[in-house]
Amino acid sequence: MPTVTKYNMSGAKVGEIQLNDAVFAVEVNEAVMHQAVVRQLSNERLGTHATKTRGLVRGGGRKPWKQKGTGRAARVGSTRSPLWVGGGTVFGPQPRSYYKAMPRKARRLAVKSALSDKVNNNELIVLDELTLAAPKTKEVLNILNNFNVGDAKVLFITEGDINVERSARNIQGVKALACEGVNIFDLLHYDKLFITEGAVAKIEEVLA
Repeated sequence: MPTVTKYNMSGAKVGEIQLNDAVFAVEVNEAVMHQAVVRQLSNERLGTHATKTRGLVRGGGRKPWKQKGTGRAARVGSTRSPLWVGGGTVFGPQPRSYYKAMPRKARRLAVKSALSDKVNNNELIVLDELTLAAPKTKEVLNILNNFNVGDAKVLFITEGDINVERSARNIQGVKALACEGVNIFDLLHYDKLFITEGAVAKIEEVLA
């Protein structure tokens, strides 16, 4: 089992914690992680885009000129033809679903691969607890300064402290979420992962 140092919010070492091999020490599968990221981003698309065909564009009910005898080059039935300025669009995007399916085991493997990669690269920091009495951005900034993260993008995973989430969302490159909301995109997008000991236990309970 991988053993990592446990810290408090002040950046001081308070002990060690053993992580579950089945979650934090699996073989990193980049292909599955890529598939999971593509799926997540695709499923977030609304698919509400739409262009108007010649049947939807306003106007064009009257034939612009008679079929023959005018000397004009074209036989036109409507000014809303795709060939005309202001006409309809041919084969334009229409509302559709971008949903992609992926087996649950594969989705979980992707998350475990991302967590294991964080451990392998020493990018995972375990905190004994992370709680705030009230939403206060300065408190989160103090935590970041205690660990000298510099310009790194930081993800906090807690047991669901809403004050931490509200305090972190005003800081560029910093995000906090509950352990139930752990997802592959955020794990790969952020450079440093701060996770509470309680959140580790809950994640291991679900993924192990």
